[in-house]
Amino acid sequence: MKPHPRRADGIDLAARSRARRRATQAIYAWQVGGNPMERVIDEFRHEQDMEIADLAYFEDLLRGVERHCAELDAGLASFLDRRIDEVDPIERAVLRLAAYELCHRPDVPYRVVLNEAIEVAKRFGAEHGHTYVNGVLDKAARAWRAAEQGAAERG
Repeated sequence: MKPHPRRADGIDLAARSRARRRATQAIYAWQVGGNPMERVIDEFRHEQDMEIADLAYFEDLLRGVERHCAELDAGLASFLDRRIDEVDPIERAVLRLAAYELCHRPDVPYRVVLNEAIEVAKRFGAEHGHTYVNGVLDKAARAWRAAEQGAAERG
C-alpha cells in the first residue's frame, strides 16, 4: 500500500481533504438543522470515516466557521450576486469553509483552498455549483490573499 502524501511538516494531505469534505457536510447540517455546533461535531466525530480524517483540523474548521460566521458572510457579500442566505446551502457551506481557510489559515496555500472547495462543490453541490464557487472564491482570494497570489504569479 502506497503511503499518503504528506507535506514537509508531516500533514497528511488526504486526511485534510477528508476533513474538509466532512466539515462541509457538518456545516450544511448546522445551517439547515439549527443544532449547536458542538452537537454537530459530536455527531460527526462518532461516524466511522472520521477515523481516517484529520479530526483536529475538522474541529478547527467547524469552530472557526461558527465563531467567525458573521465576519465571513460579510466578507463574501461583495463577491456574491445575491444575499448569502439565498445561496444554495451546500455552496454556502463550501464558501464559508473556504472563506475561513482564506482568512484564518494562512498556513494553507490559497490554491489548495480553492481547489479543495471546487472539488467538494462538484461532489456535493448542484450541477454547476462548482462554477459559482470558483468565481466567488477566485475574487475573494485576489482580495484576501493578494500578496500570496502575486508571489505565485511572479514565480
